[in-house]
Amino acid sequence: MTLCISCKGKGLCGRERCPVISRFHAQMQTKPRSEYVGTTPSIFVGSSGYPDVNAGPLLTSDQDHPPDWMNRDLSIADIVNIRAQTIRATSSPHRYEEHLHEIAISSVPLGVETAFDRPVSFDLRFDGMVAPIGMSGNIKSFDLLDNAKVERVVDRITSDTDLPASGACQELTEGGTDTYRIISLMSAGLLGTEKSRHMVPTRWAITAVDDTLGKNLKPQVFKSQDYDKISLFFSKRFGNTIAVILIPGDWQFEMIEIWGSQSLWAGGNETIVVDREGRNKTGYSPITGAYYSARLAVLEYLTAINRNARVIVIRWITSEYWAPLGTWVIREVTRQAMASPPSHYENISSAVDAASAALGMNRWITHSTLLTEIRTQRSLADFF
Repeated sequence: MTLCISCKGKGLCGRERCPVISRFHAQMQTKPRSEYVGTTPSIFVGSSGYPDVNAGPLLTSDQDHPPDWMNRDLSIADIVNIRAQTIRATSSPHRYEEHLHEIAISSVPLGVETAFDRPVSFDLRFDGMVAPIGMSGNIKSFDLLDNAKVERVVDRITSDTDLPASGACQELTEGGTDTYRIISLMSAGLLGTEKSRHMVPTRWAITAVDDTLGKNLKPQVFKSQDYDKISLFFSKRFGNTIAVILIPGDWQFEMIEIWGSQSLWAGGNETIVVDREGRNKTGYSPITGAYYSARLAVLEYLTAINRNARVIVIRWITSEYWAPLGTWVIREVTRQAMASPPSHYENISSAVDAASAALGMNRWITHSTLLTEIRTQRSLADFF
């Protein structure tokens, strides 16, 4: 912060864009308003003061759907500008609970008419878990102008109060419901058994759904044949580079996250965080939500090809990632990597060298305990 005070947007930190100046420009484009008539694609449940939280609709003409942002090839600036115009309307969760449920289950955005206690205030905040939101305001009145359009599988699962949340997530996925809709349903308290249903803060629901969907896919991966190649998958977007190495063997997953010295959160020093798992994961990952988002994307791929593998994911974040957009970035960039044609190698060393070349750095290698373990096992095997 001291550097920001001295810098005043002159670029002394080395970042491509100044978050402070970008916040100012977004604010200049946003006019105070005391009402909103338009559409709402989703809801947002806060975490502050839990269990006494605020909840309400996200008011925007945008679809609030990250895969759509990816398909439209939007930049960080484009997304920040969209989110700067987004209003988070807040109220007690129970005041408009039925309306919020309608929004969550609808397959299309619903028309709404909303009035606020006072003109909405600009408060663009960046968070590593959720996409930024530009404005917020307390609800004075709130009416739905449309009826929800509900897909059959969503209607069936949300009506089943005997089905645990894990089973609900699995059946929704099998029925074609995407991750983002499941997150909204989880956050709205529409999944799980009757006694367990309650609104869940959106940031918690994101990780809970990524974790649950991943766990649901593991059994199929465990019983699948080993992946029979050594392969590298790669993608880069929003200043996030993802490299995924698949190696034959029973499921092991390791993620190495490297924040460059001039990137967000790094504080001027390169920061490296590592976590891994075998068949089971113990404790919450120090990498936080990004770990579960990347793991889900890899498990989706392995399930689709009916294979088991040892996996090393490296995420390299540079100063190009000048505004945090949420863990959806990791989920979608990893999915993009897994959807791209991989490169295959005759040995692990060649794959490691290729990953380092793609990333533009090799400092991750000494932090990979899984790589060390695999190389040690191969060396011992040579004696038998």
